[in-house]
Amino acid sequence: MKSYDVTFIGNYTKDTIIDQSGERVVDGGAFNYGANVAARFDLRTCAVTRLAAEDIHVVKSLEALGIDVFPEYTRESTRLRLVYPSNNPDERRIFVDASAGSFHPEQVADLRTKTAVVGASFRGEVGLDVLQALEQRKAMIALDVQGYVRSVMDGLLVAEPWPEREEVLPLVQFLKADIAEAEILTGSRDLREAARMLFGMGSREIVLTHRDGVLVYDGRQFHEAGFFPRELIGRSGRGDTCIAAYACRRLTSDPAEATIWAAAVTSLKMEGNGPFRSSPKEVEELIRRKYS
Repeated sequence: MKSYDVTFIGNYTKDTIIDQSGERVVDGGAFNYGANVAARFDLRTCAVTRLAAEDIHVVKSLEALGIDVFPEYTRESTRLRLVYPSNNPDERRIFVDASAGSFHPEQVADLRTKTAVVGASFRGEVGLDVLQALEQRKAMIALDVQGYVRSVMDGLLVAEPWPEREEVLPLVQFLKADIAEAEILTGSRDLREAARMLFGMGSREIVLTHRDGVLVYDGRQFHEAGFFPRELIGRSGRGDTCIAAYACRRLTSDPAEATIWAAAVTSLKMEGNGPFRSSPKEVEELIRRKYS
């Protein structure tokens, strides 16, 4: 059985992005943004996803990067409309026009992977049973809370209480949230206080993103790094890219170094629409210029 450094799990999303620059359709999905990061750093990467057969070009583009993709084809892909009313990437409204449905434990039961990055768009896509199956495979789980605090109500994604929080969070090695999601879970808008509170709920490392950068708390120390895009174009996928870069770098580096790498990779991703497409050399150069 083949083994992987990192596996990305999540539905493909066909995203219509509406912001002050206009309207456009891009290939989204946390698994897609994340797998593009891992592949460009020569990690043994696989992706598990659900999508309509008409969107098979996404599978083929990942396979062209050397990624093993295990798709389950559904009647239709998840379709989202992301509306950004201002230049603040933390401010947005997301509408759900269709869903590719839920994952089941059998889709991950045979995986051998060091790290599994779970990126659901909203509640019900990746359940507790799937996370427990990953834990049984001894995978370190990186999880974005957006897929657990967001529910679909009349076609709009809204934040709701998370009933399985106490069961899920102790399974998680790397927990990612943005500033708004952290406040939903903790009641605090202070990043450091929220990070401490989330750590106290059971996850081992907390990764919090905000408009200016990323903060990590490893239970002992805080680590911070800013975002430095030359131009802010690709806001969608920012958090997906950040947690993917952090989890990938943690395979070989400590939290402090992984924080800087995550910030640098995310900065480069935000300079264009779609997933991260820069080289390791470009990341290293940005780190020398901005993070030394």
